Amino acid sequence: MDLGVDFGTTRSLSAVADRGNYPVVGLTDDLGDAHDWFPSVVALASGRLVHGFAALVAAEHGAPSVRSFKRAMASPEFGPDTLMRLGPAEFPVVMVIESHLRALRDALATAGADPARATNTVIAVPAHAHGAQRFWTLECFRRAGFDVTAMMNEPSAAGFEYTHRQPRTISSRRTRLIVYDLGGGTFDASLVSVDGTSHEVLDSLGLNSLGGDDFDGVLAELALTNAGLTAADLGDTDRDQLLIACREAKERLSPQTRRIALDVGTHEVSVRVDDFYAAATPLVEATLEAMSPLLGGLDSATDLSEVAGLYLVGGASGLPLVPRLLRERFGRRVHRSPYPAASTAIGLAIAADRQSGFSINEQLSRGFGVFREGEGGRTLHFDPILERTEHVPQTGERVVVRRYRAAHNLGLFRFVEYAQLDPAGNPRGDVVPFGQILFPFDTDLQGRENDPALHIERRDAGPEIEERYVIDPNGIVTVQITDLDTGYRLEESLS
Repeated sequence: MDLGVDFGTTRSLSAVADRGNYPVVGLTDDLGDAHDWFPSVVALASGRLVHGFAALVAAEHGAPSVRSFKRAMASPEFGPDTLMRLGPAEFPVVMVIESHLRALRDALATAGADPARATNTVIAVPAHAHGAQRFWTLECFRRAGFDVTAMMNEPSAAGFEYTHRQPRTISSRRTRLIVYDLGGGTFDASLVSVDGTSHEVLDSLGLNSLGGDDFDGVLAELALTNAGLTAADLGDTDRDQLLIACREAKERLSPQTRRIALDVGTHEVSVRVDDFYAAATPLVEATLEAMSPLLGGLDSATDLSEVAGLYLVGGASGLPLVPRLLRERFGRRVHRSPYPAASTAIGLAIAADRQSGFSINEQLSRGFGVFREGEGGRTLHFDPILERTEHVPQTGERVVVRRYRAAHNLGLFRFVEYAQLDPAGNPRGDVVPFGQILFPFDTDLQGRENDPALHIERRDAGPEIEERYVIDPNGIVTVQITDLDTGYRLEESLS
């Protein structure tokens, strides 16, 4: 069995390879009802964490619960020590995610898709995910008992699903695909070149903090306004119930819907769909602005003759407003997946199936560089090391090496990931700290890099230094700095 698993912000879906077909795994809730998804919900019941359908039941009985906890991973400050509050207690986010994925593994096993029997298991991350997201997503899956053989970017997997389902739209003249992936917590867009079953990502852009949850919040604010209340007027339980109701109402919307009925605490309100769409339009416009550089700025006059389709996937793309606005701008090439929430999981199962013949050449999607000390520590200079369009190795490692003679007694390396560079060559926009290394170039200081009394001084004729940057097939970067004269080495990774 080959398995694809899409750990989503609001729901997780899985698909398996079955002789050229890729069905979504059906799961059963506590009442025996069938679903093709596992809720991304955690609750604290009787002093222990429960997940998915069990968490929904516990929350209905008053247990403290948290939805969309995956969004914590998108924060620039996210790391192994990041905590989340659940009722009276705090838990490390990575522990909650590991526990959640273990519950998902058990649910899949009960459904007959036991991850322990999978020959290949492929998982996904947002294309715009930073290094800590990538590392801890992979690590939590492995700790939860999944034998992960590969990790893909979510829109790249959705591109597989498109090509598998609509291969005739790809031709010698139309070789490009734009994947518009609006999920529960993130937005990603990728420009993909397709040649048969071979895919190459030409560029990826996205927003790590915009997704379906934000549309729910817009609808909730309108409901509160119509009720003459603010969020502060509701208790925690009523606020949670309002957001749940908004999500469910949003997912039921059709082009014919005119009003949305909601309960706000003890108040019954009605929100005009036109008002909701007007308030939510800036969110969709933000996604269009984020993706516009993929083709140098897309507009209605752009010649899209090389584009086979602009493919809408992700659960939030089901909101009728989204395809309507995109069609107004890009015309008839806009296609919405018939399985918007499951498209990524299906694509992951295709990737796991070695018989499918599908392949992908991914990119980092984020640049990587370092702020270095200059002039005896009085200035900082930014040095871009890896462009965001740097290709990720399909097997083995990609290594970038720099060598030079040190000009200081100490080197302070502040590594960051970034979305863009400004005209002066400095990172801007979504900048995420990767890590920091204080490396002693002076041999007398090696081993003392944690001494707070050390300060940077200009020195001549320092040792030969090697910086080695290693990219693995999952797009995770490791940094090694070595004094080639003495062999002294320090390393920074995300573990």
